[in-house]
Amino acid sequence: MNNQLELVAKSYDKGIEFGKKGIDLYNDLPGYITNDPDFHLWTHDSINGDSGSEQIKDYLSPQLNIKFIDLGCCLNLMFQGYDDWPSTYHGIDISNKTIELLNAYIQKNKLSIGSLYCGSIHETPFDDNYFDIGACIGVLEYFEKDFVQKALIEMHRIIKPNGKMVLDIPNLGNPVCRIMMLIEEHIGRPDKFDMQSYEFENMLQNYFVIEKVDVGGMIRYFLKCKK
Repeated sequence: MNNQLELVAKSYDKGIEFGKKGIDLYNDLPGYITNDPDFHLWTHDSINGDSGSEQIKDYLSPQLNIKFIDLGCCLNLMFQGYDDWPSTYHGIDISNKTIELLNAYIQKNKLSIGSLYCGSIHETPFDDNYFDIGACIGVLEYFEKDFVQKALIEMHRIIKPNGKMVLDIPNLGNPVCRIMMLIEEHIGRPDKFDMQSYEFENMLQNYFVIEKVDVGGMIRYFLKCKK
């Protein structure tokens, strides 16, 4: 688990450094990926399936005086509209370079947020029942069952009773998911997720009520915290 966390952190750090030079690693993919007959499906799905989806915002209903936790936050605050949400933003990411860039963005734009924390989503510094709403998008795909369960336990711990959570997992066997996994491996952070959706849902139901499911290359779950 520690090795995979380090690998993911280094890969995202690398992505930040390339981004500062104007290089988007997702736009510089090898031919065996871009020439794959399913590649166009991934292109369409990635446009409609990111952290900035209106479905996520509509479900979480961010409001003033509520706290939002963005687990595996990447650069959502900069590029997915989270800086415009009225809720108080807190972000966690394993990539130190990501947190550094977000801090610079916050300072430059004089944003008021709750906190940023560099670390893993399965061990956070927050009190029990601290957050009203949360999201964990494009994160669990990198990890095997044991880590995923630890992450769910931590999410359950820090989200209030009946608080809302949105997260996603790979839709194994889906052609879009297959392309996504090829891309992530090429970039240096191979997906390790090793459960079918029914196995994940059996685990999930120990901690959350599943209110809605959206199925594509990723399977997105809209959840209410069960305590």
